[in-house]
Amino acid sequence: MKTTVLTTALLFVFSPIFLEAQNKAGDYIRQGKESVEKEDYQQSLLFFKAAIMAEPFNAEAYNERGKVKSMLEDFYDAIGDFNVAIEYDSTVDAYYNNRGIAKFYLGDNAAAIPDFEIAMKLNPENADAYANRGFAWYNLEYYEEAFFDFSRAINLDPDDPDKLFNRGVTSAELGEYLNAIDDYTQSIRLDPDDPETYNYRGVARYTLGDFAGAVADYSKAIELDSTDATKYDNRALARSAMADYGGAIEDYTSSLMLFPDDPDAYNFRGVARYNLEDYDGAIEDYTVAIEMDPGEALFYDNRASAKYEQKDFEGSIEDYTSSIELYPTDPEAFYFRAMAKFELGNNYDGCLDLNTAANMGLETASKDIKKKCK
Repeated sequence: MKTTVLTTALLFVFSPIFLEAQNKAGDYIRQGKESVEKEDYQQSLLFFKAAIMAEPFNAEAYNERGKVKSMLEDFYDAIGDFNVAIEYDSTVDAYYNNRGIAKFYLGDNAAAIPDFEIAMKLNPENADAYANRGFAWYNLEYYEEAFFDFSRAINLDPDDPDKLFNRGVTSAELGEYLNAIDDYTQSIRLDPDDPETYNYRGVARYTLGDFAGAVADYSKAIELDSTDATKYDNRALARSAMADYGGAIEDYTSSLMLFPDDPDAYNFRGVARYNLEDYDGAIEDYTVAIEMDPGEALFYDNRASAKYEQKDFEGSIEDYTSSIELYPTDPEAFYFRAMAKFELGNNYDGCLDLNTAANMGLETASKDIKKKCK
């Protein structure tokens, strides 16, 4: 047993990278950083380990190794390195900021915040520490606190498009869509090639009813990133809002080519086809959506409506019944099932459904009872 340990130690000490480790910590740290720039992370870890062997109390070496471990998503070990770095030198704001980032990525936002705050106290000009605390506040749904932190970060670093983007996202969460659009616009001026910023600005414009502006933004986002199904879905919604159902169908089709397992895309394409009076196509899409997600009542409602338009009243009743079984508190499902029953001459059951819808508070049902159920 002793021999095995001794042999391992000798091999480690005399391996090439550690051969001249003593008194060369600075050189190893420099080489480690160069390896990081080349994205050779495993080699960088060896260099930082060599630096630590050469100078065991070198806080920078532990910090740099912790950063690489964070890049490799080894956050627990990264925190261990940052802890040692802070133990050896508690005056460097970056060490606390980096430890906070690792905690953040572990999902421990509350524990990350004190680290970012210490970093701020040590260096009040550390814009990233404010931005990082903003992320933590955002994840904890403290959106006002997040907004103020992103604002401080922007004041310290006004030329960073990401900080403007993040404040825009936070403004949107607060319902301040005009402010969000302004931040996205400033971010785009600094970085005109980021598809996500156009996409998010499109969402804000869509929310404010600027559908043409939203389509323009989604189109730019798609031009920059044509592999994201969500961007096509978003443009399809905006096109539908402009009654451009043909364009919406094209976008949902593109979305489904990228992500064919999305029942909502089939459902919405069905809605666009329904609006173009392509009831066969609509029913086909609704059917696929139901097969993918048989627990969604809305899909049955939509297919029932298309079947009604085709005068397939029995099929319509069947779908509304399936919807009611899934969601028995929807008065409109009872109302429209009643209309289909009246078409088949089943007035008694139709009136029962109307009465149920009226008791649920649907005013239209209450009015129709007086006309149809005397």
